Amino acid sequence: MDKDRVAGTAKQTKGAVKETLGNLTGDAKLKAEGQADKMAGKAQNAVGGAKDAVRDAVDPKKP
Repeated sequence: MDKDRVAGTAKQTKGAVKETLGNLTGDAKLKAEGQADKMAGKAQNAVGGAKDAVRDAVDPKKP
């Protein structure tokens, strides 16, 4: 698994927490930051997935 996938998942989780806190407190800025973090995490996760796919295509024997 690529480090970008791990970091992307962490960023998505952080964004979800921020978004939830923003919803609970009525803080629109915190909610928007959370949504932005979630989207950035999804993008980073996708980059990591693409790297994994390329790595698997080049050397399919590695787990």
